[in-house]
Amino acid sequence: MEIGIVGLGRMGANMARRLARGGVRVVAWDREKSQCDEIAKEPGVEAAEGLADLAVKLAGERVIIIMVPSGAPTQSAIDNLLPLISNNDTLVDGGNSFYKDSMNRALTLSQRGVRYVDAGVSGGIHGLANGYCLMLGGTPKAIENFAPFARILAPGPETGWLHCGQSGSGHFAKMIHNGIEYGMMQALGEGFALLAGRKDFDIDLARLAETWRHGSVVRSWLLDLTSEALAEEENLAGIAPVVADSGEGRWTALEAIEQGTPAPVMTLALMSRFSSQGKGGFSDKLLAMMRAKFGGHAVKRL
Repeated sequence: MEIGIVGLGRMGANMARRLARGGVRVVAWDREKSQCDEIAKEPGVEAAEGLADLAVKLAGERVIIIMVPSGAPTQSAIDNLLPLISNNDTLVDGGNSFYKDSMNRALTLSQRGVRYVDAGVSGGIHGLANGYCLMLGGTPKAIENFAPFARILAPGPETGWLHCGQSGSGHFAKMIHNGIEYGMMQALGEGFALLAGRKDFDIDLARLAETWRHGSVVRSWLLDLTSEALAEEENLAGIAPVVADSGEGRWTALEAIEQGTPAPVMTLALMSRFSSQGKGGFSDKLLAMMRAKFGGHAVKRL
């Protein structure tokens, strides 16, 4: 078994390591030479000098995972690989691509005789040790070609990975997964903010989070991580109240609008992230001015 990996960031590099430790020969490349040099230290992983070198070093019907940011970087990687691969090779997009882009890519690549798998990947920096949850879209043959590697990447050979359906369905499932993640994180954040607000109770938040991890209805991996974070820095004094969003939450909200399916929790969680980024500043200032106009309320000046 052998596979190519393009993109050696935190996810790509650890996927290369997990595959190599599972007995797969891995040929990997990243535009940053330091990333290639680092991954080459892993037994079973060979660093390529470029995409052409990667393609040459793989024999037979090749399977290549692309682990680069969604959008233009992913499209560029595919475009640069196309002249180097052959009919019946399989490209696996493991980034968080928009599912409609994946549907279009699958059609375009099929016309070139290339198989395509859109792979939603969850597991983050813990995937190397715990395995990755894989949501896969593509034709049965494309999935068949990738399945031996999915069984190694996943937490278990038959658990933690699924052929969701036709092309686009893997990235669609991952998009909704991330929308749910936004809502769960927001609920935990708001709940602990309310707990912290009652100073008179002097609740040990880290110990409470640890308590909830055992037998509670809200126990989850996100609660596990919350417990760890509070144990490290309970009052979070050194943390800026700014939460980034990487795009999937926006796509989920837009999908809800397109379908006419109510998704208020996920959508409001996204809006809260926008607010944390300072994007609610103008409206807040205008609200203060309106209160001053209709009620004579004082306006706080900077």
